[in-house]
Amino acid sequence: MSVCIKSLIQNLNLVIGCNIGCSYCYARTNVRRFHMTEDFAKPEYFPGKLRLLARPRPQNLFLTGMSDFARWAPAWREEIFAAMARNPQHQYIFLTKRPEEISFSTTLDNVWFGVTVTSSRETGRIQALREHIRGGHYHVTFEPLFDDPGQVDLAGIEWVVIGTETGRRKGKAVTHPAWVHSLTRQAQNQGTPVFMKEDLLPILGEEQMIQQLPPAMDRVWEEQKAWQKQPKTEF
Repeated sequence: MSVCIKSLIQNLNLVIGCNIGCSYCYARTNVRRFHMTEDFAKPEYFPGKLRLLARPRPQNLFLTGMSDFARWAPAWREEIFAAMARNPQHQYIFLTKRPEEISFSTTLDNVWFGVTVTSSRETGRIQALREHIRGGHYHVTFEPLFDDPGQVDLAGIEWVVIGTETGRRKGKAVTHPAWVHSLTRQAQNQGTPVFMKEDLLPILGEEQMIQQLPPAMDRVWEEQKAWQKQPKTEF
């Protein structure tokens, strides 16, 4: 049975806000709805949340659910990555739509840097990711898809996520099954895990859904399940 990716990967929004201005941005809608910050177009850092990294229970943590890694201030990155280094029990996941704006490197091996690709015109972001970020692991999220990305260079990519646009935006993108199958074949041909987000279920049907995590994230998920069976002792 298909699962929601949020049950496997937890959002930890240390930074909220983005000024890229995508028309389909769900984060902007949520921030305005729940009044999380004064202005979504001005990224805001919440260092008080760093204490949550100290939790002993391993987690797969998505740190850019409401921001773009390229628009983080260098001082924020420095402080956050120092905290990550002190807490190696987690896997840390980042996304950006502007990898060409970054020059970043890390020695941490539990970090996943990815790019969002929404069309064939944006596949160059994958090469920019490889060129501008060094260290950790690479992944690509194809969501939402406005057209067929075609043949994609996935060299060095260790995880592929595919989804479609959610919500009720007028003219929203609908990912075609053929695009999903093409990307899946390309990833599988090089042994790269593929995760089809639960929003594809009405489009593909249960039998065609594939939901794979990279081995490192899968190990964390297995540890999480073991912790869930124990009495709660965390703060």
